[in-house]
Amino acid sequence: MGQPKAETAAASKTPMRSIFFASFVFIALALGATLANAQDKVTKSHGISTFGELKYPADFKHWDYVNPDAPQGGTISFLGSGASGTFDSLNAFILKGNPAQGLGLMYSSLMTSSGDEPDSIYGYVAETIEYPENRQWAIFNMRPEATFSDGHPITAQDVVFSFDILMEKGHPVYKIIYKDFETVEALDSHRVKFTFKDGVNTRDLPAQAGGLTILAKHYYEDRDFGESTIDVPVTSGGYTASDIKPGRSIKYCKIENYWAKDLPHNKGSGNFDCYLYEYFTDRTVALEAFKAGSFLFHEEFTSKNWANSYNFSAIDKGFVIKETIPDDRPSGTQGFWINMRKDKFSDPRVRQAIGMMFNFEWSNRTLFYGLYERTDSFWENSNMQSEGVLSGSELALLEEFRGQLPAEIFTDPPFTPLVSRPNQVDRKAVRAAGKLLDDAGWKVVNGKRTNAKGEILALELVDDSPAFERIINPYVENLKRLGVDARYSLIDSAQMQQRQKEFDYDLIPGRLSMSLSPGEELAQTFGSTGAKTAGSSNYSGIANPVVDALIIKIAQAETREDMQTAVRSLDRVMRSMHIWVPNWYKGSHNLAYWDVFGRPKTKPLYSRGVIGTWWIDQEKLDALKSQGALR
Repeated sequence: MGQPKAETAAASKTPMRSIFFASFVFIALALGATLANAQDKVTKSHGISTFGELKYPADFKHWDYVNPDAPQGGTISFLGSGASGTFDSLNAFILKGNPAQGLGLMYSSLMTSSGDEPDSIYGYVAETIEYPENRQWAIFNMRPEATFSDGHPITAQDVVFSFDILMEKGHPVYKIIYKDFETVEALDSHRVKFTFKDGVNTRDLPAQAGGLTILAKHYYEDRDFGESTIDVPVTSGGYTASDIKPGRSIKYCKIENYWAKDLPHNKGSGNFDCYLYEYFTDRTVALEAFKAGSFLFHEEFTSKNWANSYNFSAIDKGFVIKETIPDDRPSGTQGFWINMRKDKFSDPRVRQAIGMMFNFEWSNRTLFYGLYERTDSFWENSNMQSEGVLSGSELALLEEFRGQLPAEIFTDPPFTPLVSRPNQVDRKAVRAAGKLLDDAGWKVVNGKRTNAKGEILALELVDDSPAFERIINPYVENLKRLGVDARYSLIDSAQMQQRQKEFDYDLIPGRLSMSLSPGEELAQTFGSTGAKTAGSSNYSGIANPVVDALIIKIAQAETREDMQTAVRSLDRVMRSMHIWVPNWYKGSHNLAYWDVFGRPKTKPLYSRGVIGTWWIDQEKLDALKSQGALR
């Protein structure tokens, strides 16, 4: 499950214990009181939040950031999954195949999130949720009017099937995501209960259960869920796929008389009749297609294009709008991930030296037109990145692990990448990196870094995007100057997907989106379990007991303040390990779009908002067509 690249294209549980009393009568009385108290503490609500109160009441009319009277209709079109991307499957839930972009439009879950809260979800297919104070279980009361795309009712049995089939035949990552689920059972046709394992962190689990994608049990009775396919499945969402041209385009259109169209969650949301994703094998061709109006909306991830390629006549005439809008989420972890599963990268000094050869300052000035800033934190552009010398609550938290951590974590600020001279070759950086490799036992022999066994330090950086060549090639040349036998391999997208799934690489570019309210899902990205799970997003293969323990502390945190302290601690620890070569970030979106859209005055704080809240302005569209700008 590849991630888009920024330059080329998410109450502490006390286990139940048996208590024995001397008197049977006393047992009965105590048990009765306990059950009564437990019953008093069960919450039944239209939503649930990890921390604090819900913003929206049970009778809310619509999200605050939408136009509830937005016009409906029309088609918005995008560039599909990167210029070198393609697709050959409509099954995004398994390891096989290359799934199409936009498949999430076809599915619903028991609950759904708002775009202006960091950790709240609200009943969708389920009208309400019930859960005890310790969140040991969650019951979802489902709407009887909810139906699949073929009109078949969505039932509790479908929810149970969805969980079971994802665990049995789904992508291996589901075994990590749902590892703390004990049982999922249908209490009746529209009431489903999730029970979580004893002794686990239950804070996020009811919301995690609420986010389970609902699949149609009856549809898969005579189909193999484990196989990729381009057949359009029966689905639980408000859109269905149509006009499918594998590798070229795919369209999703509204289901007529969709059961949830009048829910407050959808007022002013999902205003387009159809979403069209167009695929191109060449980024230059794709941009020319956008200029010609082949698709209407484009987010530009390539700085060179943003600086130089948006000076065409349609912009001069005002037909196309070029705009930068703020992004208030963590900017993501864009970098070259070092595969520590390989022995040659086991020494952190080797990894640090490899990182020092990426000259961001030269790249930003020469290649990026000064549009970016250097990433140093895994939670860049947020208040969860660690800063300064360790102190206060962060120091108190990490004190427990002092004997397992480098001493400099307790004396120095968190690691920040070297600021290089803005020359392609920074000889000072080469000398410093060379000393690290010398100290790690990789000496220069006949111009190559060689260890005591006579093995040469070889490094292959693989990618599937031609747009990255201009960035990677200078980096590879710098590595060669260091004596590393470095090379860059440009491979096709199918090979890239396969090698990523199998962790068959030395270095790989990648970007991971980070949640505003992280929890145990971090285990698949930075945990020991994810390091061993095929297709996980643990690109670096990090498997460290302190990291695992901090992930648990993040998931156990009972307040946002405690959670942020634990995240900063994790950030500080992982930065000291040099598991990646951090790249760059920009806390905004670069957008270009044909001027045919309307949008609300307020952007959702934690979302771009385009798919969910924009609409087609028919007068603008007709005007451009009358001028011959669009067909």
